[in-house]
Amino acid sequence: MPTIEHSIWIDAPVDKVYAIAKEVERFPEVMPDLESVKVLERSEDGSRTVTEWTGLVREFNNMRVKWTEEDVWNDAEHTCRFRLIKGDIQRMEGEWRFVEEEGGTRFYSRLEYDYNVPLLGALVKNLIHKKLEENVQMVLEGIRSRAEGA
Repeated sequence: MPTIEHSIWIDAPVDKVYAIAKEVERFPEVMPDLESVKVLERSEDGSRTVTEWTGLVREFNNMRVKWTEEDVWNDAEHTCRFRLIKGDIQRMEGEWRFVEEEGGTRFYSRLEYDYNVPLLGALVKNLIHKKLEENVQMVLEGIRSRAEGA
């Protein structure tokens, strides 16, 4: 199963970065390929959310890709584990970790996914991997931009 792992250093305290990351409904502000994120459920303490995402694949005539995911936030450890509930992707799960480092925060992201469509050629699978990789990077950079600019 393909895995995408990235990290970025952010010049802001871990609590601030983590709080910004929890505002997933604001991700379309920093991700041009993300049309919307709608919060369907949020626990009272904020430790669990269910969100509906709509992304655009501009290379395929703005084809929409939709999925619903569950995010489980651990405030004490500054982590988020997420998993696909349903959607156009067969399998998706991962983790975000926020760690104090050198007066700032190291944001680690790991995403595992499975997107199997019969007769899908290697070229299309490579494009999907590239788009997911770009979107992971946009999340990291978007959160950094908000944390360092706010």
